[in-house]
Amino acid sequence: MQTKIEFRKRQLEKLANATLETNASGSKLAEKLFATDMWQQAQTVGLTLAGEIEVPTELISIQAKREGKKVFYPRTLPGRQMVFLPADTKKELEMSKFGVLEPRYDAKKIQTDIDLLIVPGIAYALDSKLRLGFGGGYYDRYLKNFPGNTVSLVAPAMAYPTAQWPIDEFDVPLQNMITLTD
Repeated sequence: MQTKIEFRKRQLEKLANATLETNASGSKLAEKLFATDMWQQAQTVGLTLAGEIEVPTELISIQAKREGKKVFYPRTLPGRQMVFLPADTKKELEMSKFGVLEPRYDAKKIQTDIDLLIVPGIAYALDSKLRLGFGGGYYDRYLKNFPGNTVSLVAPAMAYPTAQWPIDEFDVPLQNMITLTD
């Protein structure tokens, strides 16, 4: 089995070549999400601003706001910690050291009560509901004590029947995964 670093490098190349397919699957995956009880019952949603190789999230943000849900976005902090903050306009965002748009830090606006967290990743093991992220461990640390519902939208190029990468004891499984085949 490859190391996580080796698998991640190969997977990122695969996703770069599957950008059109991943983007095309975004609206279908979002529609399946909107039909779930966890979505319909959620009042607060944690969501990333997706990069070009990820499942698009803009439609999810728009639908959440249309339904009166509050949307919060991740902000990375020192010590590989992460918090969620609002960002209603582009002026409230800034580029992180990872090249990702994040909300500006404001301790007074940190949201700790999120009903539904839509968890990003680059590969997903469908049997164990484990994910492989970009390699910082931010989400696994956050998920360790997260009490709400978790879900990932899994594009075809991200889905694996079982993990093709090593699993660590700190990897936290998701509660739900939405694919085009289920």
